[in-house]
Amino acid sequence: MSVPTDSVTDRVQPLRGDGNLTRELVGGKAWSIQNMLSLGIPVPPAFVLTTQVCREYHDAGRELPPGLVDEVESAMALLEQRTGRNFGQAVTPLLVSVRSGAAVSMPGMMDTVLNLGMTPAVEAALAEETADPGYAADTRRRFTEQFAKVVGAPPPEHPWAQLELALRAVLDSWYSKRAAAYRKSRGIPEDGGTAVTVQAMVFGNLDDRSGTGVLFTQDPLTGTAEPYGEWLPRGQGEDVVSGRKDAQHLAELAAQMPEVHRDLLAAAAVLEREGRDVQDIEFTVQSGELWLLQSRSAKRTPQAALRCATRFQRNGLISVPEALDRVSVDHIRALLRPRLDPTAVSESPPVASGKSASPGIATGVVVTDADEAEQLADDGHAVVLARPTTDPDDVAGMAASVAVVTEIGGSTSHAAVVCREMAIPCVVGCGIDTVTALAGQIVTVDADSGTVHLGELPVRSPAAGEDKDLNLLERWLRDALGEHGPGVDLVTLAARHHELGGTR
Repeated sequence: MSVPTDSVTDRVQPLRGDGNLTRELVGGKAWSIQNMLSLGIPVPPAFVLTTQVCREYHDAGRELPPGLVDEVESAMALLEQRTGRNFGQAVTPLLVSVRSGAAVSMPGMMDTVLNLGMTPAVEAALAEETADPGYAADTRRRFTEQFAKVVGAPPPEHPWAQLELALRAVLDSWYSKRAAAYRKSRGIPEDGGTAVTVQAMVFGNLDDRSGTGVLFTQDPLTGTAEPYGEWLPRGQGEDVVSGRKDAQHLAELAAQMPEVHRDLLAAAAVLEREGRDVQDIEFTVQSGELWLLQSRSAKRTPQAALRCATRFQRNGLISVPEALDRVSVDHIRALLRPRLDPTAVSESPPVASGKSASPGIATGVVVTDADEAEQLADDGHAVVLARPTTDPDDVAGMAASVAVVTEIGGSTSHAAVVCREMAIPCVVGCGIDTVTALAGQIVTVDADSGTVHLGELPVRSPAAGEDKDLNLLERWLRDALGEHGPGVDLVTLAARHHELGGTR
């Protein structure tokens, strides 16, 4: 096969810094790679199957479009050229990730396969290349387990057969039960489709100077103007996002590799300034070299939405109308929710505690199965979903619950990210056999402080006018609506503005 040029087709596109591919065509992930490349940020090379492929695939009864495989082979040859590695061969082997990416962010809803291209011969080649059979075996184990979970079958030995099955699995995941339910709940169109990004792997599990992490340019819990993140040495991205392993605070990266931490914060500052919004950044460090994998506008709590919107406006980065657009009616309702009565807390000390991942107060019966949580909620019960950790299959049960608590995982885990977006109180990392042991009991979850209490605790409403940012938001809304008379509360003002198309 001849070495391809950088020419593109309608359906398979190499990602370049000088590209002008739209988010609607290539999805948020591929668009962010293109954007980071244009800013000179280190990103592993990649190509993308556009959303057009997804639509053609499903329109044809889940058949890949004619000629697509040839286009993918040409794009892979270009990826080999850019990396100096070889896909499907045991000489300097190239492994890739296969990731979904819709135009609208759908965190955790669709499927991903990492380390694709792994075979026994490739494992042996990586072991010889790195002089570390343990790393090679770990990488193969990760691939085999994830491929079987996503595709539903053991991986075939031939890497090109692996790739076709993974592409099909990601395209199929657009109509998975969880993805369809997510779109319905948020009014996302069904016909958009997902793009599929194929990217050269970098390995956070390679050695002691490798790892993976997630960085928010500002705190997505409180809105504090400080970087916030987690770091997992010798891990891969799915370890952090899944919550299966407890990550370290980002300060540990600064202590272990200060130059990498410095470069990460510098790249984050560029991306926040360019995006004019708080960024959620996935990164990997391979043998002391930093690579960014994705950057997107961060999901945040109602408190963080308010703090960041008003701060960005005061700093001149966004206008007042843009600031209003970033604080929804639901955000305002959540900010005005009652808080636990301190006297009651002192009389009922916590039976479990962890990290606050999404604030709020909720009382309900503890349930440990997501399907049961959904069923009980349908029957009118207030349910607290308690799990060791959550995954995308739990989302419907999470959405039906008044609160979610997990035993492992950090503030960038699946449970934390999904609950923040849905404004569901969430506490993570409470410890093994803590919250699941409370099954069947009534508890009150104080996700503001990261604690769980037995029984139903009383609450009190916040004092009116005590939050200066809410007061500022109210002034903006009154000015926008020309409503300066008494008797109209903040939620009503926000709802009127939303009806006029001013807020989402």
